[in-house]
Amino acid sequence: MDVLQNKMLRPLAGQTRLLEGEAKKRMERDRAYLLRLKPENLLFSHYFEAGLKSYSHKPEGIHWGWDSPTSEIRGTFTGRWLSAAARIYAQTNDSVIRQRADDVVSEIGRCQEENGGRWAFPIPEKYLYWLKRKKNIWAPQYVCHKNMMGLLDMYRFAGNDQALEIVEKCADWFYEYTQDISRELMDEMMEMQETGGMMMFWADLYAVTENPRHLELMHRYERPLLYEPLLRGEDVLTNMHVNMTVPEILGAARAYEVTGEERFRRIVENYWTLAVDQRGYFATGGQSSGEVWTPPGTFSPRLGSMTQEHCVVYHMMQLAEFLFRWTGDKKYGDYYERNLLNGIFAQGFWESHPVFQKNEGTRPETGLITYYLPLGAGSKKQWGSETEDFWCCHGSLVQANAMLNQGIYYQDENTLLVSQFIPSETWCMIGDQKVGLSQIMGNEAGDILRLGTEAYTRFTRPTQAETVLTIHMESRTWAEFVLNVRIPEWVCARPESTVNGQPVRWCEDGHGFARIHRKWQDQDVVRIRLPKRLSCASLPDRPDTVAFMDGPVVLAGLCSHEHMLYGDINHPETILTVDDERHWGAWNNNFRTINQPIGLKFKPLYDIGNETYTVYFQVREENYTPSAS
Repeated sequence: MDVLQNKMLRPLAGQTRLLEGEAKKRMERDRAYLLRLKPENLLFSHYFEAGLKSYSHKPEGIHWGWDSPTSEIRGTFTGRWLSAAARIYAQTNDSVIRQRADDVVSEIGRCQEENGGRWAFPIPEKYLYWLKRKKNIWAPQYVCHKNMMGLLDMYRFAGNDQALEIVEKCADWFYEYTQDISRELMDEMMEMQETGGMMMFWADLYAVTENPRHLELMHRYERPLLYEPLLRGEDVLTNMHVNMTVPEILGAARAYEVTGEERFRRIVENYWTLAVDQRGYFATGGQSSGEVWTPPGTFSPRLGSMTQEHCVVYHMMQLAEFLFRWTGDKKYGDYYERNLLNGIFAQGFWESHPVFQKNEGTRPETGLITYYLPLGAGSKKQWGSETEDFWCCHGSLVQANAMLNQGIYYQDENTLLVSQFIPSETWCMIGDQKVGLSQIMGNEAGDILRLGTEAYTRFTRPTQAETVLTIHMESRTWAEFVLNVRIPEWVCARPESTVNGQPVRWCEDGHGFARIHRKWQDQDVVRIRLPKRLSCASLPDRPDTVAFMDGPVVLAGLCSHEHMLYGDINHPETILTVDDERHWGAWNNNFRTINQPIGLKFKPLYDIGNETYTVYFQVREENYTPSAS
């Protein structure tokens, strides 16, 4: 029950499927990783807590790190695994991953029965009771949240009724547990350790069940010590742990949607203003370093090895998506794109693209997940292992890459809106007509990250990205509606558009979208050309220190320490030029320095694997003059 569903853009993620391109490749790597993890290891701590299994030796393949049996947050990843599996199934109808996930749900149900019928978690109940005694322990409510979230997603996206039954029994436990907790004690408990997205979860559950007890749980998990200063416009974020705030703001966002209470929306909007609009961000879109909020506009002292935690990127993209569907303002789509390309794609499921294999069967190099995205000079990504680490970011990794069909398309009555440029297709009802929209990049199926696949007869590297949209009709041959396409922040000139090869004028809709209103025919083809160029993104507090960007893509220089560069940051083509531009039918996004004291190569940050790299360079606005020998 979403009371605001008719007052905002309707996301079409549930009807959207990925087509061949970078996003689909990453979803497929996600699926493969999920299936490499054995159910008995995912369930190890659940079994142990329920007394269903015990071991006198270390089982083969057992999860270690944060998921080990000695960790206070053991078993957290299992819920996130379920969430990712459910979402992948919803997109692909993959019977293998569905059966695997159903089996995990069934075993959690068995553990719940052994635990007395309500407790279904991989940690002991006493961890929660310790919180009431103000005994500090590492985030037990976070563990419970992720497990319940995964189960609820199995119901919502995979239709598993048992998962909902398990969750409702867990909710009964939490309703009784929180019954005698005063507001003061709850505030103190929430200041002690992360509760994860508990409030958001109860709002999601209430939307499904309409059970007033679940709505009451949502209100019990509000965080007044954060919300009230935000409502007053106070900056309570600087140097505060990021992931103790963003999920609780997502809770307020979901609460607004299920209750319609305007104060929740004001909390969310004020948070965004303080966190993003007034704070600024790195070129990649991130605002944090060392897991705390960077002071407004003060980013240069925070460059280092612990910038941009993956979980923060994932959660802030979710927040941007909420605000986008409430407002239709393209600035949230711009933020979403920047963080997708330079966060989610730069920090997980990296795979090298070797031109030649040394021998048949040689696999490309891969990287699973990097907790942080270092942005200091001479950085290296530290890749986590598949079973030995299980940081929180392992969980956001599998969830984020199972949700790449989100944020692309929306509907508003007779308007179809394209917010992200990702090869995909979607369907929706416009009046009584079922209308489809498919999207590829370039002249043929390609990927906007690499400018698309261009015709072999083209001699020069294109200076625009191009999205190709095809209209589909299920029954009648036409339908009248508005097509809106986001004009990205990186576009450097007015986009051009054609319908079936003929130029067509578009008007801006007031929110940063190109608007085309017409009677559309089945198989109409719309081409939108988005001019782009090299640009420099300065640090807010150091205008002379810049990252280079190719359209929306942050570039990284392959070097191990700081270098001074020379030229005009308003004309970065005086500093960088295209390098190694073509492999067969595709154009590359590679660059190198020109007229500089040292030759450096640059490549997209999302393509960096094991190389040492630098993102920010100080630029002296003068021509380089070699010293006399």
